[in-house]
Amino acid sequence: MGKISYSQFSMWDKCPYTWKANYVDKAETFKGNIYTLFGSALHETIQAYLVCFYERTIKEADALPLEEILMYRMKESYKQSKEQHGDDFEVTKEDMAEFYQDGVNIIEEFLKKKTRYFSKKNTELVGIEMILDYDISEKMKFKGYMDVVLHEKKTGRMRIIDIKTATMGWNKYMKADKNKTNQLLLYKHFMSKQLEISEDKIDVEYLILKRRLYENMMYPQNRIQSFSPASGKPSINRVMSRLDDFMKECFDEDGNVVVNEYEKCAKHVKCRSCKDL
Repeated sequence: MGKISYSQFSMWDKCPYTWKANYVDKAETFKGNIYTLFGSALHETIQAYLVCFYERTIKEADALPLEEILMYRMKESYKQSKEQHGDDFEVTKEDMAEFYQDGVNIIEEFLKKKTRYFSKKNTELVGIEMILDYDISEKMKFKGYMDVVLHEKKTGRMRIIDIKTATMGWNKYMKADKNKTNQLLLYKHFMSKQLEISEDKIDVEYLILKRRLYENMMYPQNRIQSFSPASGKPSINRVMSRLDDFMKECFDEDGNVVVNEYEKCAKHVKCRSCKDL
C-alpha cells in the first residue's frame, strides 16, 4: 500500500524535482540544521508542558524544569544528527548557545501568557503527536502526526494545534503561503474522516514561537503568535484537488511510485533544494 505524508506532498507541490530526488532516488537532500534541531527540541518541550498542564495540575506543569528539558532535547538531537550525518551536519557550539537562549526567552513568555492560548476549563487533551492513519483508497494511505489535539467538552468541538518556530514570526505573505497552511487543512479533513465527525466541528490553529523581536519598536511585541487559516469547504476542496493531482501523477493504481522525470525548478535560485542538487 502506498503511503503519503504531508511533508512528501508538500515537497512535490513545491518542487517535483526535489521530491523525486528524496522519495524515488533516495538522495536525502536535506540533512538538518540548527533551525530544525531547535524547532524539534522546543516543540517537544512545549508538548511536555501541555501533557502535565492538562493531565495533572497547572502548578505541577509550571514547576517543570523546561529550560533543562530544552537543553537535553537539543543535545540529544545534536548527538543523533552527528552520528547519522557526521561532518555534513554543520551546527556549532555557538549556534547551540544562541538558539538555546532564544528558547529560554520563548519559554519565559509562554509561561506568563499560556492562558491566552490554552485553557483547562471544559477542555481535555485528546493527544500529543496524535496519529492520523486513514485509507484514502484500497491502495493508498494518508499518515500524519498532529502536534496537539484538544476537545471542548461542552460544545464537542475539536482543536488541532500545530507548533511552529520562526525567526520573526509569520508575516502576511507567509500566512498566505499554501505550502505552510495546507498541512492543517489536510489534517482537519482526514481527522474528520478517521473520527467520523463533521469538519465543521474541527478548528485548526498554528502556534508560532518567535526567536527574535524587532528592535527599537514603540509598541510591545509578543514572542508567541496564533494564526488560524481559512479552513472551510472551499479551502479544503482546493488542497484535496491538489493532493489528488499528486496521487494520479506519482502513484499507480496499486499504490506504487511512478517514476517521472522532472527538471529543476525554473526559479531554482529561490529553491534551496534544487540549488543544492
